[in-house]
Amino acid sequence: MSKITSKFPGMQVIRRLTSVIRWIVLGGISGLLAGVASFVFLEGLDRVTSLQTDTAWLLYFLPIAGLVIGLSNRYLAGHSSAGNALLLEEIHSPRQWVPRRMAPLVLLGTWWTHLFGGSAGREGTALQMSGSLSDAVSRVFRLGQSDRSMMLTAALAGGFGSVFGVPFAGVIFALEVPTVGRLRYHALVPAVIASFIGDAMVTWLGHHHAARTAIDISMSTSTMGALVAVGVACGIAARIFITTTSVIRTIGRRYVPSVVMRPVLGGAAVLGLTALFGRDYLGLSLPLLDSALAGTSIALTVFALKLLFTAVTIGTGFLGGEVTPLFVIGSTLGASIGELLGLPIGVAAAVGMVAMFGAAANTPLACTVMGLELFGAVAIAPIGIGCIAAWVASGTGTIYETQRHALRRSSAGLQDP
Repeated sequence: MSKITSKFPGMQVIRRLTSVIRWIVLGGISGLLAGVASFVFLEGLDRVTSLQTDTAWLLYFLPIAGLVIGLSNRYLAGHSSAGNALLLEEIHSPRQWVPRRMAPLVLLGTWWTHLFGGSAGREGTALQMSGSLSDAVSRVFRLGQSDRSMMLTAALAGGFGSVFGVPFAGVIFALEVPTVGRLRYHALVPAVIASFIGDAMVTWLGHHHAARTAIDISMSTSTMGALVAVGVACGIAARIFITTTSVIRTIGRRYVPSVVMRPVLGGAAVLGLTALFGRDYLGLSLPLLDSALAGTSIALTVFALKLLFTAVTIGTGFLGGEVTPLFVIGSTLGASIGELLGLPIGVAAAVGMVAMFGAAANTPLACTVMGLELFGAVAIAPIGIGCIAAWVASGTGTIYETQRHALRRSSAGLQDP
């Protein structure tokens, strides 16, 4: 075949075209599944969030909700309980199929967490549902290891792009997140198809993401310095969040051997925190995000309390993602720091929102693109400055345990491995 190919160069073009068409089809299937899954999840999440808000007494059953999740993790989840860590590990070194049960278990578990007031997000659920469903397709088509890795990368794009309504950022996120410092360009075609089809499917089915107001700010030396300061503050906060969640998880494993009891105690802890500090930090806490973006003055304690509520919820085993809470933490911190430095509060909140997640996930490019999609093209300069500053300041930690590094970082700069 190689002799034929070298003799007839047109064969190379045909083979390449055939491969592209194949990945367009497979990426499209992954995107369709991601879009449908995200639609079902988001619609259900809106309903359980409303129910939780309108039925205050549900919070008192959060420890019992934790017991149900603990039992599920112990007796039903199997190795699917590894969540996003499993998806990234399978992208790097495909060895075992992602369990098909991951999709329904993480969907129901996240709804359950939010119904009773747990402080969690939605990105992890979307990624895990998309990954589980896409790997089921790979199993049906009996794809090899490298093709499975490509499909899981496409699944990340479809899940992220569809759940947040940011298809361009979904593509970059999927290429950027598996390995820090190295983009997976070979997965570009299926990632693009999956992200855009996934996002279109969510919209076509009738779910509409919240529109964000475009931001604009005149750039000057003092403004750039203030934006760097906001980014650095978010990077440090990202490091604190990662460390706090890890410490809570480690203490739980050491002193509470039972995986069933950890979320029970976590639910009780969230209940205690709510008694002390109020209900604003439960669930997604989107009203805090909206207030910050609208330019409302935010106390400096708000970001710290949301960080603590989320670290306890996630660190003790409740299901959901970290991204939306990180948006809230970053936006409220950005608003507080920005006001002190003379920046428009809404602009500083927008920068903090995406910079915080970019620092915690090691995805500054994806989050810069996300900022562009959410806040308009003129936002790219302040958003880019904030994301890069936050990423550098955050150190080498990550919310994704199996994320790999192609380079080492320090707060002083970048170093080759």
